[in-house]
Amino acid sequence: MTQVNSEVQLRRHALRIFRAALDAADPGEAILRRLRRYNLRRFQSVFVVGAGKAGASMAAALERVPGLRIAGGLVNVKYGHTARLRRVELCECGHPVPDENGLAGAKRIAEIARQAGSRDLLLGVISGGASALLPLPADGISLADKQAATEALLACGADIHELNTIRKHLSAIKGGQLARLAWPATVITLVLSDVIGDDLDVIGSGPTVPDRSTFAQALAIVRRYGLVERVPGPVRERLERGAAGGIEETPRPGDPAFARVRNVIVGSNRIAVDAAARASRALGYRTLVLSTMVEGETREVARVHAAIAREMRASGHPVKPPACLISGGETTVTLCAGHGMGGRNQEFVLAAARAVAGMENVVVLSAGTDGGDGPTDAAGAIADGRTVARASEKGLNAAEALARNDSYHFFEPLGDLIRTGPTGTNVMDVHVVMVG
Repeated sequence: MTQVNSEVQLRRHALRIFRAALDAADPGEAILRRLRRYNLRRFQSVFVVGAGKAGASMAAALERVPGLRIAGGLVNVKYGHTARLRRVELCECGHPVPDENGLAGAKRIAEIARQAGSRDLLLGVISGGASALLPLPADGISLADKQAATEALLACGADIHELNTIRKHLSAIKGGQLARLAWPATVITLVLSDVIGDDLDVIGSGPTVPDRSTFAQALAIVRRYGLVERVPGPVRERLERGAAGGIEETPRPGDPAFARVRNVIVGSNRIAVDAAARASRALGYRTLVLSTMVEGETREVARVHAAIAREMRASGHPVKPPACLISGGETTVTLCAGHGMGGRNQEFVLAAARAVAGMENVVVLSAGTDGGDGPTDAAGAIADGRTVARASEKGLNAAEALARNDSYHFFEPLGDLIRTGPTGTNVMDVHVVMVG
């Protein structure tokens, strides 16, 4: 087999392995299995509310549950991430920066929760992106304030735990406050995890989960990133007043609001990565799952993955080729020049492509399970040891593209972007490194 044909096969297999991860992350079957445990016929009325990139597919799964009589509901979803529903309404809105549609939808969701009575069931569907897609600012905070704070935190490289700690303390619905609005109704929230460690109070900023974070922690994050003077005045003032004890904290563990609440994880990165590993082994590769908790600066994490590929080729450790290294998680990008376009997965592959340049029969893939990567129409990208050279022939410079955070315009002319469209799920990212 020639070098080119071998890399073609490795690319094809990498894409099949990623597709296996996507199939396993489909929340539909998991929702059906989970809800069989509950007696759903005992409720007078059932309402569905929630938010997230997978909100439409999760609501569609609920509409297929036998015997579940849904009276109505509303779910906020990212633009384009829709499905055909009969009883649950969808509201398309902005992500990762919230917009007016998100605000209008969140207000209606809060009202549905308030109207639910003691004999009713509120079914929540929460998936990745719910924090941005469920913007209901606290008193004294405007949507513009939340938008500015979100943009500042995203640009400085704050991780999802930090970002959601602040979001919860600027919100009237996150951090367990939706559960408080719904009392005394029964609440079952189905959660598709897009968070390292599957922390329920972090996923979607935990609208029906007791909150462990505090105003003081939120303020400390703003200070750590040097944003005290860059966030809007009302945001800074609210966090400072809350940290000083002048504003009631979000509902804590043990709060009566959670007495009739159940939060259930129906999908996670671990499930997706395990499926990818099974697909890899079925294709004949020695397979190593590195971690499902990968985080950190994207380009640095990518270089570590590339270094493992080089070690595999040089010594056969930790896995002898033909081998497949799989990991999952969610890295962060700190904008440099900030004039380019891309996302963390495309940047991961670009950094890795530079690190494996010149190596034979090595392929790197990284993609988001939601089908989106940053503000682009791609889920991620794929590259091999010849990518940098091929790009150079087209007048593209990998180092310059990385310095500009411009991975999208690097991979697009090469035909190496991965485009899936909205997938109906969201369990963070999957990285695949193939060594033939």
